[in-house]
This record gives sequence, C-alpha cells and structure tokens, in this order.
Amino acid sequence: MKKIARTAAAFVSAAVMTVTGAAPCFGQKPMTATAVDTNNDDWLHAEGSRLYDMNGNEVWLTGANWFGLNCIEGAPHYLWSGDCDDLVREVADRGINVIRFPISSELLVSWMNGEPPQLSGGGMQASYNPPEDMDDGNGGIIKAGTYGSINKEFVEADGKTLIDTERSFDIILGKLKKYGIKAFIDVHSPHTDNSGHNYNLWYGKAGITTEKWIESLVWLADKYKDDDTLIAYDLKNEPHGKGPEGDEAAKWDGSKDENNWAYAATKCAEAILDVNPHALILIEGVEQSLSGAQEGDYWGMPDRKTNSPYIGAWWGGNFRGARQYPIKPKQGTSQIVYSPHDYGPSVYDQTWFAKDFTEKTLLDDYWYDTWAYINAENIAPELIGEWGGHMDGGKNQKWMTLLRDYMINHHINHTFWCLNTNSGDTGGLWKSFSYSINDVSDTSNGTTIVWEEDKYALLEKALWQTQKSGKYIGLDHQTALGKNGISLNEFYSSYAKTEGSNLDGGKTSDGKPVDADKTSTTTKVSSTTTATTSTSSATTLTSETVSSVSKRNFGDANCDGTIDMGDAVLIMQALANPNKYGLNGTDKSHITDEGIKNADVEGGNGLSNNDAQAIQLYLLGKYKSLPVE
Repeated sequence: MKKIARTAAAFVSAAVMTVTGAAPCFGQKPMTATAVDTNNDDWLHAEGSRLYDMNGNEVWLTGANWFGLNCIEGAPHYLWSGDCDDLVREVADRGINVIRFPISSELLVSWMNGEPPQLSGGGMQASYNPPEDMDDGNGGIIKAGTYGSINKEFVEADGKTLIDTERSFDIILGKLKKYGIKAFIDVHSPHTDNSGHNYNLWYGKAGITTEKWIESLVWLADKYKDDDTLIAYDLKNEPHGKGPEGDEAAKWDGSKDENNWAYAATKCAEAILDVNPHALILIEGVEQSLSGAQEGDYWGMPDRKTNSPYIGAWWGGNFRGARQYPIKPKQGTSQIVYSPHDYGPSVYDQTWFAKDFTEKTLLDDYWYDTWAYINAENIAPELIGEWGGHMDGGKNQKWMTLLRDYMINHHINHTFWCLNTNSGDTGGLWKSFSYSINDVSDTSNGTTIVWEEDKYALLEKALWQTQKSGKYIGLDHQTALGKNGISLNEFYSSYAKTEGSNLDGGKTSDGKPVDADKTSTTTKVSSTTTATTSTSSATTLTSETVSSVSKRNFGDANCDGTIDMGDAVLIMQALANPNKYGLNGTDKSHITDEGIKNADVEGGNGLSNNDAQAIQLYLLGKYKSLPVE
C-alpha cells in the first residue's frame, strides 16, 4: 500500500542554496570522527528476540527519527533555527535514548570520495561573529559572538563560513555522545531528495548501484567502527513496489535477482560485519509478497481483482518472505534486527482499520503474519523504525496507543516518526522553535523548543525508564541520559534489582555493570604482567608463554569442552573490556591463558575479532575445521 508522501519543506530564506559540488576546505583538512569513544563498550547483540549489552544485560532502544541528512540541506532539519547542542540536550532530557538519522547514499558516496558538499545556509544557521574579541575602534571591545553565536562549531575559523556536511555529522555524533544518546543511520533513498523515500529501490538513482550502496555503507562502518555512538545501520528505508512492477519493485524471495531485497540485504550485512562485527544491522521489509493463491503465480504477473497473487502491507512492513528466506549472513544472526514500519489511518486508511479494531483484530488481520511473528516466536529482535501520526482523538490515536502498549509488553524496540514538525502526513514531536541572542554573556540565550506535549505524553510511556522513580535509562554504560536520566551501569547497579523498568511490566533482574577501561581504546594484555598498556595497533590479546599442547581444543575459548557461540562472545568481551574479561580480568568467566591459546584460530598472531568471526563461521559450517588454514 502506498503511503502519502512525506514532505520536508525547507526553511525559506534568500540564503537558501543547493550545493552539488565539492566544498572548499578553507585550508583545513577534513575532520575524522571527533567523537572517538574512550571505552567502546556499548555495542549490542541479539539473542532470540531480545537485545543485550556485552555483559548480557537486556536493553531497550526507545527513540525517535530526525530527518534532514537525506534532503537537499544535508543536515538534520531545524538547525536553521535552533542550536544543535540545545536540541540534542533537550532530546536527551526528554528520555529519547537513540536517534534514527535518515540519509542518502548520494551523500555517503560524496563523503567516501573525499568530496563532501558544504552545508547550505538554508540548512544550517551557524555563526560566531566576531570569532574573537575585537577592538571597536573607540577604545572598547566587541566580545566574540556578539553578532551571532549559534551552532558555532559548524563554521570555519572566520566565524561565518560553513563547514562541510561530513564534518558536521562528526560534530553531531559528538554531541549525542556528550548527552548519552546513541544513533543509527537509515539509507532513506539512493539520491538526495526531500521526497526520495517515494523511490522503490536502493539503486538506480544519482549513479547509485547496488555495489556503490554497499561500498558507501562499508566505508561509514569502517570509519566509525571504534565509536559506539553509531551502533547500527538501517540498510534501506522502505524498499517497496507492487508485484506487477516486476524488476522495478523490491521483492523478498530466494533468488539472486538484483531487486531481491533479501539477497541484497544479506550481502550488504556481511560486508558491514566484515569491518565492524559489533554493529547491529537493521533489515526492513518490503511492500508486497506472493500470496500463493494459485499454483504458477509469479512475481511480475498482473494483479487479479479477486484471489490476488499478492499480499500488501505498509512500505517496509512486509516480512512474510522472511519465514522461508530469513536473513542469515555468514557471520551469524547475532547482529540482525528486523525493522518493520507501521502506520495508522491518518497516513492511509487500510482495510484493517474499517472495524472497531483492537489489539487482537490488528494481530489477526495484519500484524502477526506480516511482522509480529518474528518477535512472538523468538526468531529475532524487532525495532519499529517508524510509527507515529496525528493526535486526532479518534482512530489514529487509538492505533498509536495499541501499538505503543504492544511494544512495551513484548520488548519491541522503536523509533518514533518523528522529531521534525515538517512531516506532511504525521507531524512531529516538536511544535515550534525560537532562538535568541542578546549578549554573549546572557545565560538566557539559546533555543526554545515548544513540544507537542500531548503527542510526547503518548510516546513517553514507551520510553525506557525505571518503574517507580521514572529515571530515563540510556544505552551508554558511563554517560547518563540527559539531566533526568541514568546510564546503563547505573540502572543495573542501583535500579534493576529493586524496581526494574517499564519493560516487561517492571520485572526485576540482577545486572552486571561494565567496568570500562578509561585509559585507552586499544589494549594488549600479556600473561606475564597484570598491567594494561596502550598500543597504537589494532586491539589484540596475546599469550607470551605458549606451552606445547598436542591435542589443543581449538575454538574452546571458555574451556568448557565444547565449541559454541559462548566462545565467540567471550573473545569479543575480552577484547572490548580486558580489565573485566581479559587474561587477568576480575570476572569469574574471564579468559584464561589456555583459553587464549585455544581461541587463536585465525592467523596465529594473538587474539582478535577475526578469531571470533572464524569460530562463528565454523559453527555455520563455512569452515570444516579449526584453526583456519
């Protein structure tokens, strides 16, 4: 079913311009990620239908969308009228623990090629004029920022020339880190277009091929592989199209056809996990699937008025094909999350809204067979990447409430559509903005956001929070989520056992806080010393007193006599948090000297993530024996 197109009308001013070429660098080299994580301990993984941190603590991603990187402005919208730091801080204070950022493949390719476009004046209001204190010519001083102090990190040293879009994204991620918010990107369209979501496929526009789409995502994953602010990659927004469109529509089957979304998504997931095995990979659904109504029906055939060969759904919402053709990358399924989109009648009045619908009728008529079975049958975690709409006091509000409560009761992650006010068919959580600067020293300066409080109140019940005290729970182990929230470690140290959270009805549990190494991001642990030392090479663990073992049980990292996923997980834990799980770690399940020798199955040069990957491939039957020859 086709959704009403979302419009993303930009702020209108004489300064608006579209940048299509490479941006001048103004004598400065492009910045690498400014938000390099000092701990790199917040990566997540899947077990059954739930997501967990590295210590096996259950987590819940409850966030919102913030679009604009996919549009001609090349930046999240409303930075034309608000300060980024102010906006991110308030989002954190409101308890949103993850943001989904739509982006275009065209923009990613420009970054990958070293030709990032410059931010446009229509997409970013940024200045710090004058950039430093100046003599006013009359014996006085004009204080820096007097004539403008908004988004000042997004301008060059002259205080007014906008930086490029790649550097801008680095800065935005740094601000998310500062306030304890995580992020993931969503390839919203191949091309840069405020309505690019209307296009069916992940290739075929702006010179974007399937190969370029994969290459640009791998480049991004490699760039941020040591920064766990960007925890996931939503490979393509709403691949869609109706069956009679044939090759021009996304399908889900067992073929290797280019328009087979299941095949393309698997290839892309494998390529990303090769460079960052810790990233979550979000896979959306398609629009239509074959119904099996009659023998001989095929993809691309004309529709029938009755007994249709096709079953429809929301764009990105149809996972019927995943029963027979699940996404199984070579690295295993521990990083795979299915991400349906679901909307109410304010977007399109579907047939299942034609009655006095309830949770049961929605499940029977649409949800269960289309996407909910994945969670209900413990196949994989789900994250509803888009849901939302207008507060109409009627059917749409009823649908939002039913879906919200279903997600709470069944541990389904979600990102609400959206923060922006300028979504044509849903509206947003924000209502209006204003920014004021009277004097650089005036503490009242800054962005004022007016929220759609009734809509936020509906969402707020589905934000992860402690059951009694209402503390918002972040996904960062060390950094609290805004002024009203707590870190993941705080929750599992002080709240999980005593009051639990709104997830699973307040069920309490024992937690295992992560003890971060605050001194370095890359460590080498030796069996001859208890010290942890910083190195400039890739993270490895080595044993320097290798004894001769004639019948080593290669792959058995935890020395329990069997080779299973627990061995791969222990390797990754030991690498990410050596103080707790390394050779001399404090946890009772830390890796031992014998375990390191057993686990060094790929390359024979010490423990690395390659060994964990090799064990997973062995378990999948890709390798016949260990170590890898």
